[in-house]
Amino acid sequence: MAIKAALAAALLVALVTLASATTYTTTQQQCRQQIQGRRFQSCQRYLSQRSQYGGDEEEVLEMTTGNPQQQSKYLKECCQQLENVNQQCRCEAIKQAVKEIQQQGGQFQTGQSEQVYQKARSLPQQCNFRSPQQCQFHVLFV
Repeated sequence: MAIKAALAAALLVALVTLASATTYTTTQQQCRQQIQGRRFQSCQRYLSQRSQYGGDEEEVLEMTTGNPQQQSKYLKECCQQLENVNQQCRCEAIKQAVKEIQQQGGQFQTGQSEQVYQKARSLPQQCNFRSPQQCQFHVLFV
């Protein structure tokens, strides 16, 4: 009897795991389809602008210093672009915007990369989205 209960429990765990994996894969596919071909240019502009208090690092072409009004405009437009994306796909859209910044301007200089990633992580919070509040980028993507 104990063996049957253990087998039933193991089968239940396997089914739940399979269902979770299938849901995750389906969500990933839906996100790719939803953001495919979209550029999120305002997000790129917002993320690539250095804050006025960005430190002493040397400015390069890829990272432009923006005045607060311009940054606010790009942030607002970026949030509007992200509002048109399902909430479970927003971090993937932000990740795509960072990838496109890298593809257009090459690799970031020291310090710039961390600033862009930090802004990217907190972008949902800056947009006042309830979910997700923050994006987690587990791998530095190139």
